[in-house]
Amino acid sequence: MNQPKKTSPFRYAVGMFGTSIPINMFKTYAAAFYVIGHGVTTAQFSMVLFFYTFVDAIDNPVYGFLSDRTRTRWGRRRPWLVIGAPLLALCFIGFFNIPAGPVGGSIVSYMLLMYILTGTLDSLINANYGALFPELFTSDAERAKSNAMRQAFQLLAMVISIALTPLVTDALGYGLTSILYGCLAVAVILYCTLGCHETAQAEELQKPRLLATLRDLLTNPKFWIFGFTNAFYSAAMSLVMSAVPFYVKYTLGLDSMANTVLLGMVLLFAMAGVSVWAAFVKKHSLMPVWRIALIALTLSFLPLYFVSGLIPAVAASCLLGFGYAGAITTMDLIGARIMDEDTRKNGLRREGTYASAMGFMNRLSGFFTSFAFLIVGRIYGFESGEIPGPRPHDAARFLMVVFPLCVMAVSVLCSRFLKFPEAGAGSPSPSEDGAAKKESV
Repeated sequence: MNQPKKTSPFRYAVGMFGTSIPINMFKTYAAAFYVIGHGVTTAQFSMVLFFYTFVDAIDNPVYGFLSDRTRTRWGRRRPWLVIGAPLLALCFIGFFNIPAGPVGGSIVSYMLLMYILTGTLDSLINANYGALFPELFTSDAERAKSNAMRQAFQLLAMVISIALTPLVTDALGYGLTSILYGCLAVAVILYCTLGCHETAQAEELQKPRLLATLRDLLTNPKFWIFGFTNAFYSAAMSLVMSAVPFYVKYTLGLDSMANTVLLGMVLLFAMAGVSVWAAFVKKHSLMPVWRIALIALTLSFLPLYFVSGLIPAVAASCLLGFGYAGAITTMDLIGARIMDEDTRKNGLRREGTYASAMGFMNRLSGFFTSFAFLIVGRIYGFESGEIPGPRPHDAARFLMVVFPLCVMAVSVLCSRFLKFPEAGAGSPSPSEDGAAKKESV
């Protein structure tokens, strides 16, 4: 049997840049584009997030399971990535290019449709991209190296698609900006995909069965603990990214340039912090560093509540960025350990199912962000950019600080219940650990 070529960590990691460019702009500026720019109310935007979360509950497991059962000469994951990348770009571009005609309620309907299409294709891409990680890199050392590189690429993408986007959209508009980002994403994802070499052993394994896969997944307590920890953490950071334009405009009273400055400082300090947190993992082991990172991120929200000018806000953003670096450095390594345990126990490679299920738990954050926007409408009277209510500064502070702080506290609590032995974390090959084991339905 011919051994597959070794995948370059750089070639795989750069894919994170491509997957992050469109979805970060999409998630961060959807509210600003439709609520502030096109008169959609916070209640309507909350409804869109709420409905999409139900769709995501269905599409994530389906994509992961289909990926695990795919057998082609090009591999299991690569065909999905090649097909999904251009479709994601088209829907992303459509989201920020409203056709002539929609007004009032029809704009909400269009937003809902394009939000669902863009979000579900992002799920398809990330289920397959994430499933490649534990298969291509099986030791903690390989994973630490490749994950550090891909987090650096993710943060670089966030600098562009989040921090610099206000400047780009001021010059080009949201429509042209989405076209630029969409084309860049397709090129990078395809470059990554064509350079990843899936293992031949995985291609020859028995195909997972649906009922048994669901049974093993749903009865795995570590999956649930990690999933909820990740969901609360993702809710906090998703809301922060969406809330920055509100916070800058209504709480700090500054122009859009401050969006770029604050988000840029968060992301730059996150980029600098990744290597520091990776060194902590190497020296002190993964689990305690993971928990400390979540605590650090939680506490970093507190200064943002009290600041009132650009310079203090920048200093507080630096603390937030460092805490964020700890979370992104450790989260994927925890998820990979859960996949390793499933492989050792069942002799099956089901990374697609687990990656998509973890992605779904991550996207449960939509419920929490939806709830947050609903609260600011009910309590603070903030309906839209046209009707901001009597206390828009407090509404923005709630979105940026109060709600994220609360959900991060819950994330820290959940993390206390997840435990792993520190030895033997690397994933064994299926042939070494029961590849021939038969799976019963």
